[in-house]
Amino acid sequence: MSLELRIADLESRLAFQDDTIQTLNDVLVEQQKAVDRLQLQVAALAKRQEELLGQFGPSEDEAPPPHY
Repeated sequence: MSLELRIADLESRLAFQDDTIQTLNDVLVEQQKAVDRLQLQVAALAKRQEELLGQFGPSEDEAPPPHY
């Protein structure tokens, strides 16, 4: 195998690897955006749950039900 063919093969592999790395990076960026959105949603749901528990949760001054 001549030196020119080896260099051409290496350049071809490098171009393919560059494309693959860019594709993987694009996917990673989209996944990170999705994770960030999900974290915000979970935080909002946790806050909403705390608010609802504060409104409808058992009050400490209430007597326990009779079956206790």
